[in-house]
Amino acid sequence: MKIVGVQMDIQLGAVETNLERITEKLHAASREAGELVIFPECSLTGYCFESRREALKYAEVENGPAQRQLISVCRQLSLHCIVGYLEIADDQLFNAAVLLGPDGVVGSYRKVHLPFLGVDRFTDYGNRPFAVQEVSGVNIGMNICYDSAFPEASRSLALAGADLIALPTNWPPGAECMTPTAICTRAMENRLYYAAINRIGTERGVTFIGRSCICDPGGNILVSASADEETLLVAEIDVEPARQKHIIREKGTNEIDRFADRRPEFYRSIVEPHSLKTPRERHKK
Repeated sequence: MKIVGVQMDIQLGAVETNLERITEKLHAASREAGELVIFPECSLTGYCFESRREALKYAEVENGPAQRQLISVCRQLSLHCIVGYLEIADDQLFNAAVLLGPDGVVGSYRKVHLPFLGVDRFTDYGNRPFAVQEVSGVNIGMNICYDSAFPEASRSLALAGADLIALPTNWPPGAECMTPTAICTRAMENRLYYAAINRIGTERGVTFIGRSCICDPGGNILVSASADEETLLVAEIDVEPARQKHIIREKGTNEIDRFADRRPEFYRSIVEPHSLKTPRERHKK
């Protein structure tokens, strides 16, 4: 599969403008023979909202009007895309990503780990398990931004059979350590492809750091972007290396398998509930 990551600027609260630009980028990706096109976090809506009420004005239900427009474009261009948006479901607001294709919604994800930053101060915690969707023989898992700082999220998707993790993200200043170092590590430790697609531009004083990258199952960078330019990152992925977890460097003397070599009986503390207060809890009045 040829995947295309779209590092781009996004306008806060300008859904129609963002939708037009996403459509333009889909056409550009199609000219590169892209089969899966990945956009940044909250690419339909922007990120730096100052209240839940403000953010709700721009949220939409899954398979809402903007997504139906993009499904039509996917059908026209015979491709799939992953787009970040704000999802309203009953009385809840989620930072979400949706995988769209010619036939409609293939799958979606609601951000599980929420930093005390931007709209994530006001969204609800994702309430669906990590899941993998198959597109043209490639198993795709989704995380969003801060999820990449938690190895458990990537490992859960890897154990579910992911060949590729797509990470729409809005990394701000202070997140430089995540790209490419942490992303290469997530790819290497799970032996899968990892596409971290960030945005550029400034919203309400926050200048996003770009530096999108796509890594291979060995933790090597296939393609990366600058800190401040709109870019299409194009990479070919072959699922076979991602599915071969047993690595033979020298038969009989140097072999590793990071899945078979796990010792989960020693990891119980990782999944035990904790009583620590999150930053959002500390700010509750």
